[in-house]
Amino acid sequence: MLHLGMATGSRTTATTGKTAAAPTGTTTPAEGRGTPPEPEPCDLVTVPARQGLEAVDILRRGADQEAVGPVLHDGACATLGFLVPPGTAQAWDVPGSACTRTDGRGLRIPAEPPVQGSGWLLPPADDTPVTDPAALRAALDQAARLIEAADNCR
Repeated sequence: MLHLGMATGSRTTATTGKTAAAPTGTTTPAEGRGTPPEPEPCDLVTVPARQGLEAVDILRRGADQEAVGPVLHDGACATLGFLVPPGTAQAWDVPGSACTRTDGRGLRIPAEPPVQGSGWLLPPADDTPVTDPAALRAALDQAARLIEAADNCR
């Protein structure tokens, strides 16, 4: 399982925290001065690998062409982790999954996986920083129904 040393929100007990505001006067590289802004913070939705892989497929080939952000896998490939916008953990209530928030500061999307022994199923990309929680919720729901139907055909 992916553990990042952060508080966990669930469908019954969501955690809250305030994200620190960026210091004023920070400039972007486009302005030609200052330091580049830090990557956006994010929460992490973890799901069993089977359901997560189905959800990735659903998101990638969906009619709306929903973008899927970075996805982590644990070393045993038993769990997948979807990076989602900060604050998602406060309202996450999808059965069979958990949404982890950081300790109020937000996980920053690193180039290397943040957990030893994990890896990127889908690495971070500039055009898709995180997965939309509503699209992920719908994809996980559809994946659960597909898996249930497949298991009932045996």
